[in-house]
Amino acid sequence: MSFFEWITCVISSVPLACLTFLTLCVIFVNGWTDAPNAIASCVVTRVLTPKGAVVMASICNFFGLILSVAVNRTVTDTVYSMVDFGPDVSLSRIALCAALTAVVVWAVSAWFFGIPTSESHALIAGITGAAFALRGGDGIRFSVWSRVLWGLLLSVGIGFLFGWLSTRMILYFFSKIRRDRAQFIFFRTQILGGAMNAFLHGAQDGQKFIGVLLLSVAAHTGESVAEIPLWMVLLCSVVLSCGTALGGGRIIRAVGMKMLKLERFQGVASDVASAVSLLICSVFGLPVSTTHVKTTSVMGAGSAVRIRSVNWSIAGQMVVAWCLTFPGCGLLGYGMAKVFLMLFQ
Repeated sequence: MSFFEWITCVISSVPLACLTFLTLCVIFVNGWTDAPNAIASCVVTRVLTPKGAVVMASICNFFGLILSVAVNRTVTDTVYSMVDFGPDVSLSRIALCAALTAVVVWAVSAWFFGIPTSESHALIAGITGAAFALRGGDGIRFSVWSRVLWGLLLSVGIGFLFGWLSTRMILYFFSKIRRDRAQFIFFRTQILGGAMNAFLHGAQDGQKFIGVLLLSVAAHTGESVAEIPLWMVLLCSVVLSCGTALGGGRIIRAVGMKMLKLERFQGVASDVASAVSLLICSVFGLPVSTTHVKTTSVMGAGSAVRIRSVNWSIAGQMVVAWCLTFPGCGLLGYGMAKVFLMLFQ
């Protein structure tokens, strides 16, 4: 389906127009609330100004998504194939609209309270809950879902481990280097690390939302989509970047200031750790949470110097929010799907 064919279908179909609008809202909210995690440490350590960091993140998000789809689209395929809304296109559209509404409500609520919850996991949970409401266990492909569970476990563990190791390595190798020289190296490295995190945020989260756009096409046509149209990649990239450009001061403060007062070398360690973690998971096609990876890498960087330097009360609130995302947004998606089906079927 070409872009102009899609626009014609959107104009002529109110359900499809609603579905498209909600999908773009979810992508925008992801850039708005998730992308600040990638640049939080750069801003807090004053390597970049908030405006400069947001511009850098927007550009890197854009190119990260475009290049990742060209190289490896496994994350998109995982999200696209993890549920089955069935052959009835009318019911599929209603259930998917309910799922996306649940994701927007959950994401905006988390942003309001300044909690860096994962829109990726909210998306997966909301869609899964809506598919279960529509078709029960037949709506979920459990073999594909195993990749999601692996991604969840890895996103929690590898960020912390790599953050701890990176910090210890920096402390060891830079212990005999002059402070001014070390600070210059950290300054340059952290800019590169922030750019890589923003690039990989686009590669990871952008691909998930292309999967949702593909589900929207399938819900309209009733047929599976084998190829990703270029216009879809560009549309998702632009909307994601626009969301990022809006910023996210609450999330930046929660990750880089309230949980831990980052030193510049810890910012480097956490940026490098999260970038390496996201790169590994992207190569293997695991849909991990960029929020979880970045936040746990900051925890690891702080713990490597002194355990008590991390505000574990704030960290605990974040972990609780993560643990609630799957059941909470899943139930919200399930409940909204039931309501939407009752009202619009």
